[in-house]
Amino acid sequence: MKKFNIRKVLDGLKEASSSSSSSTPSVQVGPQENNLIQETLQSEHFQLCKTVRHGFPHQPSSMAFDPVQKILAIGTQSGALRLFGRPGVECYCQHESGAAVIQLQFLINEGALVSALADDSVHLWNLRQKRPAVLHSLKFNRERITFCHLPFQSKWLYIGTERGNIHIVNVESFMLSGYVIMWNKAIELSSKSHPGPVVHISDNPMDEGKLIIGFESGIVVLWDLKSKKADYRYTYDEAIHSVAWHHEGKQFICSHSDGTLTIWNIRGQGKPIQTITPHGKQPKDGKKPEPCKPILKVEYKTTRNGDPFIIFSGGLSYDTVGRRPCLTVMHGKSIAVLEMDYPIVDFLTLCETPYSNDFQEPYAVVVLLEKDLVVIDLAQNGYPIFENPYPLTIHESPVTCCEYFADCPVDLIPAFYSVGSRQKRQGYSKKEWPISGGNWGQGTQSYSEIIITGHADGTVKFWDASAIMLQVLYKLKTAKVFDRNRSKEDKGSTEVSDEDPFAIQIMAWCPESRMLCVAGVSANVIIYRFSKLEVTTEVVQLLEVRMQYELNETESPDGGGGEQTSAHPTPGASPQTSGPPSHPSTSSNNSDGGNIPCLKVRSSPLKQSPGYQVDLVVQSVWVSGEPPQQITSLAMNSSYGLLVFGNSNGLAVVDYIQKMVVLNLGTVELYGSNDPYQRQPRSPRKTRQPSGGLCDINECSATSEDRCKSPTSDHRDNSFSRSRSSSVTSIDKEAREAVSSFHFCETFARKGDCALTPCLYVGTSLGTVLVLALTLPPAGEQRQLQPIIISPTGMLVRLKGSIMRMAFLDSAGSLLPSAFETWYEPNVTADGEEREKIRRRRPVSVSPSSSQELNESQFAVVCSEKQAKVISLPSQTCIYKHSITEASFILRADVVQMNQSVCVACFCANGHIMTLSVPGLRPLMDVNYLPLTDMRIARTFCFTNLGQAMYLCSPTEIQRITYSQETCENLQEMLGELFTPVETPEAPNRGFFKGLFGGGAQSLDREELFGELAAGKASRSLAQHIPGPGGIEGMKGAASGVVGDLARARIALDERGQKLGELEERTAAMMASADSFSKHAHDMMLKCKDKKWYQF
Repeated sequence: MKKFNIRKVLDGLKEASSSSSSSTPSVQVGPQENNLIQETLQSEHFQLCKTVRHGFPHQPSSMAFDPVQKILAIGTQSGALRLFGRPGVECYCQHESGAAVIQLQFLINEGALVSALADDSVHLWNLRQKRPAVLHSLKFNRERITFCHLPFQSKWLYIGTERGNIHIVNVESFMLSGYVIMWNKAIELSSKSHPGPVVHISDNPMDEGKLIIGFESGIVVLWDLKSKKADYRYTYDEAIHSVAWHHEGKQFICSHSDGTLTIWNIRGQGKPIQTITPHGKQPKDGKKPEPCKPILKVEYKTTRNGDPFIIFSGGLSYDTVGRRPCLTVMHGKSIAVLEMDYPIVDFLTLCETPYSNDFQEPYAVVVLLEKDLVVIDLAQNGYPIFENPYPLTIHESPVTCCEYFADCPVDLIPAFYSVGSRQKRQGYSKKEWPISGGNWGQGTQSYSEIIITGHADGTVKFWDASAIMLQVLYKLKTAKVFDRNRSKEDKGSTEVSDEDPFAIQIMAWCPESRMLCVAGVSANVIIYRFSKLEVTTEVVQLLEVRMQYELNETESPDGGGGEQTSAHPTPGASPQTSGPPSHPSTSSNNSDGGNIPCLKVRSSPLKQSPGYQVDLVVQSVWVSGEPPQQITSLAMNSSYGLLVFGNSNGLAVVDYIQKMVVLNLGTVELYGSNDPYQRQPRSPRKTRQPSGGLCDINECSATSEDRCKSPTSDHRDNSFSRSRSSSVTSIDKEAREAVSSFHFCETFARKGDCALTPCLYVGTSLGTVLVLALTLPPAGEQRQLQPIIISPTGMLVRLKGSIMRMAFLDSAGSLLPSAFETWYEPNVTADGEEREKIRRRRPVSVSPSSSQELNESQFAVVCSEKQAKVISLPSQTCIYKHSITEASFILRADVVQMNQSVCVACFCANGHIMTLSVPGLRPLMDVNYLPLTDMRIARTFCFTNLGQAMYLCSPTEIQRITYSQETCENLQEMLGELFTPVETPEAPNRGFFKGLFGGGAQSLDREELFGELAAGKASRSLAQHIPGPGGIEGMKGAASGVVGDLARARIALDERGQKLGELEERTAAMMASADSFSKHAHDMMLKCKDKKWYQF
């Protein structure tokens, strides 16, 4: 396949100039230890492009449906277009101007769509390609577009304007016709006022030559296109919002600003034949009903065997304060008021026929809400809704964090699906989802992908993201663990996170063991195990931790007799564990207002459904009247049975098997006597306020607080403009050092070690990597009883900026996964011996075998906000370093597997996405992808294996991208097709009597009226034609259905016949001319035959 240049990647992404971010090449600073490792990744393996966008269209503004192709289009206020077909077929496009989409019109069954924008431009989209493109655009200069109408099987688009005029556009050439309906010709000459903007245009279903025009002021005009004059005018004293025809073309209905519906006969000009105020109270004395809220839209749909449907939005009475937005369905004498969760943007009635002059037979209503899409089944009693198969519930509660896992164990998705299917609501319509157009792509991607989203209300959602689709698998509600009804005296303790106390801040997940840890904004961590069996937990296990580290304190925190684990105890602060295994007594310290958790764990029994079940809750409590610091980092290891979390002052290691705190230390104490920073002893109470010139030290805690504040507050982070230098001169006065990252691994704990030991690597906000060696008891019964011993072994390396990510490679350069335990059913009912067998199956490690030669080494890859380093172990020498960015800083870094190799992927605050080779740290890709416009992108951006990445591009949508050249090349095959060849249904039969006596649908030769010959050319200054990137000629192949093809073939034959006729005439004329010439030549010859030369 053709290889794309990085400069030509989809969506116009530009390759950044190398000077902007990664100007310094990687430097080899150590001995030549890695020459044995052959780096296989090259720049040509990388290319960046958007793949697919999932979720509900953010701030929708308009909608259209193709009843033959069965495709739904939604436009948004930011100029985005989202197209939906059958589940799994969806597409995202963007108008370059970014102006709001005010109206959409399908060229039904033609594979094309017209969009009208708030900047008064009209665009024609070709949907016959997998990535739709604009074929033509028309930009109006002097008029503002208010309404568009494109009749079925017509190529002439009517455009109504704010001035009250109607212009006509040829959809094929996108040129304006000279035919214009001026407002002053449409209304009565005696009328002294302007009728207002055009709010509706549609042709009479039975007579294409008659056009109904609705003006905002309340005037409706029936315009005769041939005679160019108004046949009838209908006046009402309330503003009009919408108009709809009865399919026989003899009546129409209008909706008004006072909550009334008026039904008119086309031949009765004076008054409406019926005026209804559906939600108004009817006074007994025959007066007008009380005015109601405006009816914003009405649709009038007929059925062959029964009463017509009148469906409208709005129109509720003003005294229904607090009533939710409603859609009303009037059918015969019944009125059903359907309440919606959000305001209604638009609705469409789906009908069996695309022809407006036939019985409509409505079967469903699609309702576009501000934050949801609802489809109502009109054919079933009670109007149930269809179960929505699209992934539109990402924003059910605002997303606070995300994680993305590619190449997961194959049994995970079926396991999640089986427990998640039990969570589904009941009472949906039994019918198939009606939006069923398009075809799936032919993707051959075989690996499974899972996206996990954490939300502001404490829910965690697991999504199947395989093969560029997205489907919710399972939903976990973490708030169930806590008591929701907090008493008044407890309210003071929610200072940490008032708005969303249950919001998820960080997630750690082990796909192999299925263990899940979530850290919330209220300084709590919950550990979950996955089970297929239901269980009732009598008492939720709770562990409380006092994370208090004051260097000037003489007393140590009250400990629960824990293990003294520090190799170098610092005077004045004892590194003892805090809190015994069970619920600790808080009576000892209540005098100082301490030991209050931010959330109260429920005391009643907890019924836990199959899926994730709580194993342990760890809470950081208030100490000495100070609320606990928010959690900045989290990690777990299922093989070791350990959980670790850190905040802006220190860390705590929890043994979740023995349910106890193993280590609770301030960051400073991890250095022991080797602390490189000469810190002044300070109490945390003072350090809560950031000191003026020391923004860089507080950065980690500041960003973490921003990160976990409720996203609903739309908090903007100012930290991007701050200095983030980490020079020692600005640090030496500061005592606080936040823990920014963790990594569990089996490696060489100390310099020169010859044996691998389980370790915990700790990265801090000052760029230090510290090592803790773990001594674990043997598996089995002893693991339950013997303590774990943790020994800090000092500092490994220091980098500029906060540590973001750590990973380990073996001597061949392959990524070393952390040790893990394979999943087992925790709620087995077998006896103890059986259970022990199951537990013993777990491997303690998946690192290289102990028989490896001692001279073999490992490589530690460490990435900070500014640079990356590769350290050779056990010699602890830095063999490579690379300065990734000087002027900016990295928001997310991941060490990922790709093309059977490993690389470092980084997302920078200046919008650059970069990849570096490992271990050589050669820059492989640097693309200026997107500017960081808000914290949401920073909070949700993540890379995963096999060249995949994602982020939340709006509060409701996930944007997936790839940085793999192979995926970019295969993307076209993976994407679904929107357009599929479908034969247009036959037009309704006129019937014998209608054919005999007239009265059937009257057709109109619009070409004769609107073409250049009859109507002339439009004013050039009125609108400007802009050819789209899809190409001018592309329309001929794009906007043609079966009928279009036939019509085009007929026209082509006519043209061919005409041209042949012209050719014949021309040939005859030439022959006549030749005869005449021959005759003249002959006469001349006879004349000159006998003359001598001197007689001429």
